[in-house]
Amino acid sequence: MAADSADAPRDMRADSALLRFITCGSVDDGKSTLIGRLLYDSKLIFDDQMAALESDSKKVGTQGGALDFALLVDGLAAEREQGITIDVAYRFFNTEKRAFIVADTPGHEQYTRNMITGASTADLAIILIDARKGVLTQTRRHSYLVSLIGMRHVVLAVNKMDLVGFDEATFTNIVNDYRAFAGRIGLTDITAIPISGLMGDNITTKSANTPWHRGPTLIEHLETVEVDSERLTRAPFRMAVQWVNRPDQSFRGFAGRIAAGAVKPGDRVRVSPSGRETTIARIVTQDGDLDAAHAGQSVTLTFADEIDCSRGDVIAEALQPLESSDQFEATIVWMDDAALLPGRQYVLKCAAKTVLASVSEPKHKINVNSLEQLAARTLELNEIGVCTLALDQPIAFAPYTENPELGGFILIDRATNATVAAGMLHFALRRAQNIHWQALEIDRTARARALGQRPAVVWFTGLSGSGKSTIANLVEKQLHALGRHTILLDGDNIRHGLNRDLGFTDADRVENIRRVAEVAKLMTDAGLIVLVSFISPFKAERDLARARVPEGEFIEVFIDTPLAVAEQRDVKGLYKKARSGQLKNFTGVDSPYEPPDAPELRIDTTAVDAEAAAKIIVERLVGDYVPNWDI
Repeated sequence: MAADSADAPRDMRADSALLRFITCGSVDDGKSTLIGRLLYDSKLIFDDQMAALESDSKKVGTQGGALDFALLVDGLAAEREQGITIDVAYRFFNTEKRAFIVADTPGHEQYTRNMITGASTADLAIILIDARKGVLTQTRRHSYLVSLIGMRHVVLAVNKMDLVGFDEATFTNIVNDYRAFAGRIGLTDITAIPISGLMGDNITTKSANTPWHRGPTLIEHLETVEVDSERLTRAPFRMAVQWVNRPDQSFRGFAGRIAAGAVKPGDRVRVSPSGRETTIARIVTQDGDLDAAHAGQSVTLTFADEIDCSRGDVIAEALQPLESSDQFEATIVWMDDAALLPGRQYVLKCAAKTVLASVSEPKHKINVNSLEQLAARTLELNEIGVCTLALDQPIAFAPYTENPELGGFILIDRATNATVAAGMLHFALRRAQNIHWQALEIDRTARARALGQRPAVVWFTGLSGSGKSTIANLVEKQLHALGRHTILLDGDNIRHGLNRDLGFTDADRVENIRRVAEVAKLMTDAGLIVLVSFISPFKAERDLARARVPEGEFIEVFIDTPLAVAEQRDVKGLYKKARSGQLKNFTGVDSPYEPPDAPELRIDTTAVDAEAAAKIIVERLVGDYVPNWDI
């Protein structure tokens, strides 16, 4: 059954019939076995691969020494040891009628994030169901994700039919159960096939064990399914700029992959979000200039005019331009072990654009079993919810249902660089277009000059009991004596009013600091020196506060007190309550504190008392940061 050189896969790039599909379902439904069987029955396994398969099947196989086709795909040692798929495995193969790229995605809930990766570029999904188990939670989860990602074609492969005696009633019940669920999530193009991945029934040839099945075999369906590859070509032209190509002074081109539509020299285009228009001069490729290009091609475009265009901008048809916005509703699939922290800034990547984005508290999350919309304050690993996004700058976009490339995005944690979520943009919020900045005659500089001082935010951070409030109070007294105009925002005081609705969960702590950072910014706009005394345990939120004011106006003061010393002081008795379990989410005990990496000032309270610390801070502030205006 081994392939010879004449059977080697041909160049996929030249085949317009290329079909990308994924296999997914619950753990141990037989996805890897199915792909291995496809390769085996299609005579696409080379002699050396066959020899390795026979050897590995005897050593680590799960079929009692018989060929274990899953080993053709499960390449990681951990996968072979556990008998499950962990990472996404891609395989390229072809038949006489079509070329294929298949992604074997993991079924275990722990690796749902990997399934999203495999599904992001697929045209069709094979949903496997173990005939003995029926439709399971992970089956529904993956089906819902397939629906979210916008795949129209689904093959329902009821596997391991040999273990239920190829019973037609069992197959029919599973199909009816699945169709009832799929109809509620918008999946209508479903082809159900009874198979045995291990034995080869209905994979490449009709099985004598299922005379009651009148539909196609799996490979027959994959070879003939109609993929709407022309839809994006018929759409208006869009291309995200991935690279500005300027090898010398005589050439300036904009490289990218055409996301939709077609383009030719002379076409009028608009660059978004700037809105500037020009005409296409050339379509440049490595093989020479083209007369036209269409969706899916990677090209370099040159303009007839010198206009500003950068990486992340989108070139679009001038008469049908893209919308730009900085606020959206979106569906988010959370893929990190640490929960979403509403209000925290994450890095958002959409097409080639990278911006900062804050995610609101979810409007709701989805129960993938019942499709019920549930109230939620955050999203945990593998949960799906609808949220509002606020970006630090506008981006050009298309709704995900219209164009996945321009409407899909990922979120990245700024501290760890880990991808924490994938999402789909629904629409821009109306308030993003209806709310504008009001021009003011008196600006922050004028207000500061009237007070005769430079505004600043002096941000005191440290553990509870470190002495922040005491030191900040002494600093304000000394600044007031020097004639400076100040305001002190203390953590406990603010929680009596502005933030009285917040608790002490990580999400509430993030929102606590976000609000205070905005207040501090407004007060520096008024020309004040703002002293902020908050534990502010997370570096990301302190960085957010720093970013809200001009460079040089944020002075981070780390009141560095060891936990043991702070706990020994315990003036308010909070550590005692936390240690006894009466006080949950207490910083330093059961909630983390992230010390500053490079604060402007560090005060070691084990070396100096509060009076001395305040004097040091005031001297530095007056001497380096907030001298009087030279009027």
